[in-house]
Amino acid sequence: MQTGFVGLGAMGAHMARSLKRAGLLTGVWNRTAAKATALAEELHCICFASLAELAGNCEAVVICVSADEDLRAVIAGLEPGLNPNMIVMDCSTVGAGTARALHTELDALGVGFLDCPVSGGVEGARTAALAIMVGGDEPVYARAQEILQAMGKNVAYLGQSGAGQAAKATNQIMCAGIIQAVGEAMAFAHAEGLPLDRLIELLGKGAGSSWYFVNRAPFMAHNNYPAGFRVRLHAKDLRICREMAAQHGAQLPLVESTLAQYAQLIIEGFGDEDISAIYRLKCALFPTAAKPA
Repeated sequence: MQTGFVGLGAMGAHMARSLKRAGLLTGVWNRTAAKATALAEELHCICFASLAELAGNCEAVVICVSADEDLRAVIAGLEPGLNPNMIVMDCSTVGAGTARALHTELDALGVGFLDCPVSGGVEGARTAALAIMVGGDEPVYARAQEILQAMGKNVAYLGQSGAGQAAKATNQIMCAGIIQAVGEAMAFAHAEGLPLDRLIELLGKGAGSSWYFVNRAPFMAHNNYPAGFRVRLHAKDLRICREMAAQHGAQLPLVESTLAQYAQLIIEGFGDEDISAIYRLKCALFPTAAKPA
């Protein structure tokens, strides 16, 4: 299936490369044109001049952008070039309500729409090992299998439109709790004077381990936070979780506390660091301990 890719950020560029390896990528488009030009040259594919041109030359479109308003703008740009029976697959993290509204809009044009957000970080995108959570019409999901399997190792259909985004919101709440726990534990270990690298190797094989501990505790140990999942983006996702919970009359204490800490990190100028930068704040809980190097 000839596939176009839109959104070539830290995740999207690697996902486009995975589609190329699978022989599925026709071409790319990005809001910052230089990124699209460079990747098209690398992958020997088409750099489309417009979203409508991309849509008019592909059977499927995969999108990976940052926010609801970005996704709506991309869909509006694609629509003049869309044809019936095409599939539009959104791998962004947006609200479930946005996904359902776009499904209705594209369904009226005879175009299939799947909300299929991903998890697994830049590492998972690079190795095509992402977990992909899919919502939408099941027959469309069946047609999209080749594309989904090219980008992810674990792909699951979870129900009608919006189900994928609801699953991703669940994941983001879990990430908030885990990164807080890992940051707090690592700050405690630092205050106790433990050899952090050896500790990570040991506890990474224990009952308290997690993906975030294994992959992000080393960032904390070395007080260096290269952008994997930026603080600003997780904060955006947690605001989506807050809004979805509010529709049920609920407030989530974990989400609120993490948002408050992210707000502090952003104020201090760390909003574009990886979320493991929460360790900066957790270390402040131990005022008598030496500050991390």
